[in-house]
Amino acid sequence: MADELNGRRIAILAADGVERVELEQPRQALDEAGAVTTLLSLDEGEIAARDHDLADAGTFTVDGKVSDASPADFDALLLPGGTVNPDKLRTDSSAVAFVRDFVDSGKPVAAICHGPWTLIEADRVRGRRLTSWPSLRTDLRNAGAEVVDAVVVTDGTLTTSRSPDDLPAFCDRLLQEFAGRPPGQ
Repeated sequence: MADELNGRRIAILAADGVERVELEQPRQALDEAGAVTTLLSLDEGEIAARDHDLADAGTFTVDGKVSDASPADFDALLLPGGTVNPDKLRTDSSAVAFVRDFVDSGKPVAAICHGPWTLIEADRVRGRRLTSWPSLRTDLRNAGAEVVDAVVVTDGTLTTSRSPDDLPAFCDRLLQEFAGRPPGQ
């Protein structure tokens, strides 16, 4: 799969409290496929990562502020989970606007675990079929989404997955979707 995303620019939007493996593993898969990944956040510097929301899991260096970014500068968007991370993002108007504009651009967006919370706040799940961590499913239904319990779900340009346990399938699918390939190719 090397070079299948050669030169594609992928935005990763995360804040303090991001689930480390949900940022790290997809980013590694994207980088190995030749993508150029950019970690956007609410502030410059570093964001604190977590392991299962509870344990400190180090930091990630931020490449830029979401308030200074434009969806036009990227080919796809990744929204990792962790409970605190999307809770911070969904209360920030710049992050919500970026996600809303990204979905509206028609470019692919992938979210895992609690990542869809920001999609809910951006009002971009209505009428879409998604999956997520179980505690978000009521929020998704209340926002007008059709919720299913599946390892990974793609509905148009949105790809969602449930949890860190699903990362292998999620990474495979996001590479496929971000490359613009039909399933099985």
